[in-house]
Amino acid sequence: MHILHVVGARPNLMKVAPVLSALRQYPKIKQSLVHTGQHYDTNMSDVFFEQLAIPAPDVNLGVGSGSHARQTADIMTRFEPVVLERKPDLVLVYGDVNSTVAAALVCSKLLIQVGHVEAGLRSFDRAMPEEINRLVTDQLADLLFTPSDDGDKNLAREGIPAKKIHNVGNVMIDSLVRLLPAAINQKLNGLPSRYVLVTLHRPANVDDDNVLKVILGYLLELNSQLKVVFPVHPRTRQRIAAFGIDVSQLDLREPLPYIEFLALQRRATVVITDSGGIQEETTYLKVPCLTLRNNTERPVTVTMGTNILVGQDGTTLRAELGKILQGKQKQGTVPPLWDGHAGERIAAILSKL
Repeated sequence: MHILHVVGARPNLMKVAPVLSALRQYPKIKQSLVHTGQHYDTNMSDVFFEQLAIPAPDVNLGVGSGSHARQTADIMTRFEPVVLERKPDLVLVYGDVNSTVAAALVCSKLLIQVGHVEAGLRSFDRAMPEEINRLVTDQLADLLFTPSDDGDKNLAREGIPAKKIHNVGNVMIDSLVRLLPAAINQKLNGLPSRYVLVTLHRPANVDDDNVLKVILGYLLELNSQLKVVFPVHPRTRQRIAAFGIDVSQLDLREPLPYIEFLALQRRATVVITDSGGIQEETTYLKVPCLTLRNNTERPVTVTMGTNILVGQDGTTLRAELGKILQGKQKQGTVPPLWDGHAGERIAAILSKL
């Protein structure tokens, strides 16, 4: 049996690593890895591959950036010949990036089975491009591996047969569990015992100058009370410069490798973010998380975890941060099956095909 994995961005790497590793325990399963190059920074990607123990991709499509339509079309055009040449029995796609839906579309037309890892997540906000990717991929997939019970319910509501759905837990947590000891050993030189960790990259937050100015204005205000550590996404850095916003008072950093970022995250007093994956990681780490969005495709991090949605206007953010600084933060629990063994459960299911 030949399984071909498709990744396109760094968050996919945290998800594919545990599955690749678990499938190596089954000698009759051959694996290939295709990186579409949707988001590809040579230095950062090399570090992620090394830290996560992922082999070099068998194929890099080198697609690069572009509009959603152009990027999706380029991936489909370049991916189809790879599939025709390698003839996989199953293609595994991860998360909700353009690479995921593009590969699923190609395979469905070639009658090749598709498995979707991290299926069933829904924000119910179709203004998010990722939501469209999730909806389409799940309708095309033959095997749907969900991270939590709400994913199962979403898929059932959309008419997906129960026999296709497998609640296996969260593969991102597998990577976190494996690398947490290395993160614990990281020295955070020069940082106080209490600090705020910030990530910001979603278009709704960074492409509108008024919204971005409100968010950054509050971070500058907060920085006078508590040090703000801000690894800046390239898109966000570009917008800050274009809008002429002075944030030099903040502790601005380049995007960090996984272990180094995990070390910062586990020690943070609070994390302020608009990232989906960080909502999950902070829930597992039991670190307070304030998400600069009005909705989330990971509601289990709100209902069970440490995550609170605070919108974009700063009012709720101020109120919730005040509670955290007074020691009144939300107490969360870790969702079922977020135990570091999701990749093994996926591999066991695939080995029986």
